[in-house]
Amino acid sequence: MRSEVSVTFKNSPPVRIDLNEVQPMPHDEARKWLDEQFTQMGCEPLRATGKLLTADKVMVVAQAAGPAKFAETQWAQAFARAASAALAKPLVQIDVDTLSISY
Repeated sequence: MRSEVSVTFKNSPPVRIDLNEVQPMPHDEARKWLDEQFTQMGCEPLRATGKLLTADKVMVVAQAAGPAKFAETQWAQAFARAASAALAKPLVQIDVDTLSISY
């Protein structure tokens, strides 16, 4: 089964991270990794209520990282593994400009 995370930023080609030959990240480790990145990058919840869904966390971490962070292969690979595991989906498409995630 194909496994890939794709992240699109405005005015940039999509960043595609292939996960076919990569060891999957355990779900709890993925959530922890995303939590750490969320905190380190000073991210804020998308919703005014402060409620933070896993998909929202994936989105705001991708948004805060920007294209420059995704150019770092090791970080991009870790993000893709965490996003795929936390969302429990092998194919994840993140459009930062429209704040949308599709599977």
